[in-house]
Amino acid sequence: MDLSQYLEIFIDESKEHLQSLNESLLVLENNPEDSSVINEIFRVAHTLKGMAGTMGFTKMTALTHDMEDVLQSLRTGDFKANSSIVDILFKCLDALDNYVNEVANQGTEGDKAYEEIIQQLKEIVATKGKISQQVSASKEVAATAEVIEKKPVTKIEDLDQYERDAVKTAKNESLNVYKLNIIFNSGCVLKAARAFIVFQKLDLIGDVIKAIPKVEDIEDEKFENEIVLYIVTGKDSNYVHTELSSIAEIDEVKVEAVDVNDLQEIQKDEVKQISKDIEAEKAAKLEVNKDSDKKPAVKSENTQSSNQAKSKTGKTVRVDIDRLDTLMNLVSELIIIKTRLEDIDFAEKSSRYVEAVEYLERITTDLHDAVTKVRMVPVETVFNRFPRMIRDIARDLDKDIVLSMEGEETELDRTVIDEIGDPLIHLLRNSADHGIESHEARKAAGKPTEGHIYLRAYQDGNHVIIEVEDDGQGINVSKVRQKIVDRGLLTREAAEILTDDEVVDYLFQPSFSTADKVTDLSGRGVGLDVVKTKIESLSGNVEVETSMGKGSKFIIRLPLTLAIIQALLVSVGTEKYAIPLSSVQQIIDIDNSDIKLIQKKEVIMYRNTVVPIVRLSNFLNVPNCETNNSKHVVVLVKKGDKLFGFILDSLFGQQEIVIKSLGKLLSGIKYIAGATILGDGNVALILDVNTIV
Repeated sequence: MDLSQYLEIFIDESKEHLQSLNESLLVLENNPEDSSVINEIFRVAHTLKGMAGTMGFTKMTALTHDMEDVLQSLRTGDFKANSSIVDILFKCLDALDNYVNEVANQGTEGDKAYEEIIQQLKEIVATKGKISQQVSASKEVAATAEVIEKKPVTKIEDLDQYERDAVKTAKNESLNVYKLNIIFNSGCVLKAARAFIVFQKLDLIGDVIKAIPKVEDIEDEKFENEIVLYIVTGKDSNYVHTELSSIAEIDEVKVEAVDVNDLQEIQKDEVKQISKDIEAEKAAKLEVNKDSDKKPAVKSENTQSSNQAKSKTGKTVRVDIDRLDTLMNLVSELIIIKTRLEDIDFAEKSSRYVEAVEYLERITTDLHDAVTKVRMVPVETVFNRFPRMIRDIARDLDKDIVLSMEGEETELDRTVIDEIGDPLIHLLRNSADHGIESHEARKAAGKPTEGHIYLRAYQDGNHVIIEVEDDGQGINVSKVRQKIVDRGLLTREAAEILTDDEVVDYLFQPSFSTADKVTDLSGRGVGLDVVKTKIESLSGNVEVETSMGKGSKFIIRLPLTLAIIQALLVSVGTEKYAIPLSSVQQIIDIDNSDIKLIQKKEVIMYRNTVVPIVRLSNFLNVPNCETNNSKHVVVLVKKGDKLFGFILDSLFGQQEIVIKSLGKLLSGIKYIAGATILGDGNVALILDVNTIV
């Protein structure tokens, strides 16, 4: 029986079940006598076991079977759940998650049997919940042991002839050649950033002659937890090992001396091993063919599950995101054609033509709304992973932290959902590490020892707001101001006149950190920089509210969709530009006399507020602009709670536009968020308001 056709369904449903188990275990830890939660965990674990057994994944089946034994004992009341038992059950979930990821990547569950975890589960049942000190050893030791057991993700390859010549030259010059196996922590969020730090270190030590996987793939984070590098250096192996081991979130560094003869021997051994693997695979296929006539027995429970699944699939259908992207592109083209029809200039437009175009407009608008709703996904899919993460961080930091989530049903475009996970992880880790104080500090401040982090999502017009708030110590603005001076970013006099909001904005600068020491969680100044870059790439923005001693709130404002938006079409000289309507606050006319200078910068007064203005013609280097007019059109745009004015030549009006990417060659251009095709077939650039202001 060919089961490969069911792999995708198995992977998707397994991930859903594992997420459900994560949530239920968190509830069980707080309510160890809640029989309904224990029954739910048992049911889901049993379903996972049946699915894995049906697919022939014996290691997953064995692990979930031993999980069932522990859960059955909890159901019958042989013993009660405690933090140590929940820790081991969480380890089981991590192991099952690794199995599912291996199935997704390789099609098989891999070789690892997680015998240590299975032994711990058996001991829990045998001792009726009394776990020995050896079993409940520290998480750090367990994590290290797991990494040591883990097999390399990348297959070790030999150097080509050019690289071998480089090795020979290095040997002739009395230099050392090492092969480095660098294993990153399984919880490392920014592996590409850590790899970049590794390359920076190695640039100071010697030269990298080969990387596995390729450097491009490492930069794009297309690797699991391990990379292999070959380097030429004048330093000894101990020095190299010490330097690389000092980098955070690296679990292990293996340094091996290399020469050409060794590489040739490795090649022969690998050829033999590959031959053995091919023979073994042929033998396995023959066995499968022999047993193909035997049909597996199916229990009545599985039949019931399949009936439930059928009733569920009648209501929901899994659709590949690429198909939705194709559908959205077709709707986008339809809107472009509709706009072109509207712009066709007839001497006299008949009533039938006008009616047809109006009807087409209604249809395309409804179709666009329908496709947009299909692409909308609740933020719950992102939020669900955070309770477990905060629990683990709280245990690592020895803090009591409660994560409260609101508005999980709020919906965002799928493309946005896929991108906001990392920024939220950074903000939550920042709140847990920097925001929430230690037990002693909270007691001294008259606060309860239990710290709270609030994660909220809600819709505000055409935007979705996500807030990350904590009741911790807040941001020490004086300390940040001093750090700005210490790093030489501003003179002390200039730093002193900054407002508190302007000082806090420096936290989003690359490599800016106020941490006194670097830890596994923070201190390198990477997190908030990543948050700002990612959110602004999604046409959103980040605001910060903080109160010393009371806590901080990070507010992320994101557009509902990134595909089709309402925009204001404007002209600057002979060029046409589009400004997203969600950023436009108001349009006003001003005289030259209304423009004032403050610190050599142009501003206007608008409703008793000083508003900085930008002459787009100068800013965008557009020639042939009428800059000497006595009157000007100003579009007031809003970023957060601040207003800015754009001076331009004329307005064309509001229009529904389709955002098109500029492509790889033009990606990363400042001030331009993309382009759109107008009704006359010309291209108008879309201004990136966040970057300009």
